[in-house]
Amino acid sequence: MVVELVSVGTELLLGNIVNTNTQYLAQKCALLGLSMYHQVTVGDNRERLSQVMETALNRSDVVILTGGLGPTEDDLTKEVCAEVMGFSLEEDAHTRDRISEYFKNSIYKEIPDNNWKQAMTPQGAMVLDNHNGTAPGLIMEKDGKTAILLPGPPGELKPLFEEQVFPYLQKRQPEVIRSQMIKICGQGESQVEDKLLDLISGQSNPTIATYAKTAEVHLRVTAKASSEEEAKELLKPVVKEIKSRFGNDVYTTKEEETLEMAVVRLLKKHELTVTTAESCTGGLISGRIVNVSGASQVFREGFVTYSNKAKRKHLNVNKSTLKKYGAVSKQTAKEMALGGVFATGADVCIAVTGIAGPVSEGEKPVGLVYIACYLKDKVKVEEYHFKGNREKIREQSVVKALDLLRRSILANYNT
Repeated sequence: MVVELVSVGTELLLGNIVNTNTQYLAQKCALLGLSMYHQVTVGDNRERLSQVMETALNRSDVVILTGGLGPTEDDLTKEVCAEVMGFSLEEDAHTRDRISEYFKNSIYKEIPDNNWKQAMTPQGAMVLDNHNGTAPGLIMEKDGKTAILLPGPPGELKPLFEEQVFPYLQKRQPEVIRSQMIKICGQGESQVEDKLLDLISGQSNPTIATYAKTAEVHLRVTAKASSEEEAKELLKPVVKEIKSRFGNDVYTTKEEETLEMAVVRLLKKHELTVTTAESCTGGLISGRIVNVSGASQVFREGFVTYSNKAKRKHLNVNKSTLKKYGAVSKQTAKEMALGGVFATGADVCIAVTGIAGPVSEGEKPVGLVYIACYLKDKVKVEEYHFKGNREKIREQSVVKALDLLRRSILANYNT
């Protein structure tokens, strides 16, 4: 089954907002095993939207449209789709009641007349209740073609899709689709693919797809089968083989688990506390850690010691070390990690110092970063030479720091 995404809104074309809906829906459609060949963005223009809709219906089985379901004059999606597919509009009493109820429980007690436009629905369409707004979702089916209309705000679109559209599309799929995510840190996309070439070149079912992230590679292994159990059995040997090839480079096989979540999980498991000592990353590492629910059980304290004075004052980095080797050095990173532990009494400290740019420091190039991890009276220091702009270098530093922390725990506790 072929699906196409159509995003409606002039604000998208102007770049006023980022179109996160397309990314979200594309990922969900991939999970469902739907084929997707086109994604289109069109402004709030009746003629152009009509042309886009006609083209999409001609080349796809299902067209998912987002946006343009609001109460204003330029919200045209429903009207244009109904016209193109030959549906007449009529007032839906159920939706009118829901709009009334929505305003009854809001700070706006008076209902503007234009909101009643949202109660007009294509005759015979499936109306999807929107529990987070006034615009209902709609599903129109005709001559083997389907149009699914969803409100633009992500806070309305996502729950509506999860609760009602995903199950609807799942039922229309003749096969069961099941995916397993494998997340890898420590190797680039080309390295990962090279190690999997024999599996990828010979794949049919399951299939392996690689996704490059910042200093990470994610693999999605997908199987199709007539039942859930059969799909699981197809996945098992492939996932096992991939895990055996990459060992500790695999930090999780859970879709929802991030690298920082995996780190916090390990810290909790071994009842360890952690402190961060950051220079070029400016608190990004501690920010990632405290984003994880329950991090308060393991996170002791975070230092942002950007200046040499701060490194000396808070982390007890020796003045002679800074003078002889510089702030960006293996020696300074090591002393930062030691200082973080001694200052807070934590079990572990991860420290970062580097040159994020855009200007180099003497003979030391932009992208030079040292990351140190103290654990069990030992300090491991890694030297990195990152490429990219300032933001990219800092992002890569954060990922590598979290990964070094993770690997240090694994090495010391045989997890």
